[in-house]
Amino acid sequence: MSGEVLQPQHPGRPMSEPQSSLLLKKQLAELSKNPVEGFSAGLIDDNDIFRWEVLIIGPPDTLYEGGFFKAHLHFPKEYPLRPPRMKFVTEIWHPNIDRNGDVCISILHEPGDDKWGYEKASERWLPVHTVETILISVISMLADPNDESPANVDAAKEWREAYPEFKRKVARCVRKSQEDC
Repeated sequence: MSGEVLQPQHPGRPMSEPQSSLLLKKQLAELSKNPVEGFSAGLIDDNDIFRWEVLIIGPPDTLYEGGFFKAHLHFPKEYPLRPPRMKFVTEIWHPNIDRNGDVCISILHEPGDDKWGYEKASERWLPVHTVETILISVISMLADPNDESPANVDAAKEWREAYPEFKRKVARCVRKSQEDC
């Protein structure tokens, strides 16, 4: 027996599933079993645990109320040590979401100190965050934008200086999201 090489049961796949994959499967199962109000989550492709699609329902008593906003979460293989990227695929007008749909929120920024000094390390990504905590933070961000550190400068400027125009653009996005759903 000595010197014999054992072949993996599934050629081409690693012998053990990565920790990140197991953790994401556990989170998906938990969200399926115990859904959280305000969003639903699933996989873009059942064969890829690292690519999720989420549907965020516009929070009540906000400009986004009644909207259905689809977004994708892309998890790195190093998850939970590194954060996922989040991108809205439904058009949305918000100071913390750039024109391409990329979400700019502290907890999705790489861990450690901010080289520009805007954020404390404790506000940035921490491995304790889950899909649920990310989405709750994004829903909170929809209700309360951070115009101090905008990803969409035009939306932030409108939010501060031309609020009726900002409201009009958000209302258009909400209507469009309802039609697309």
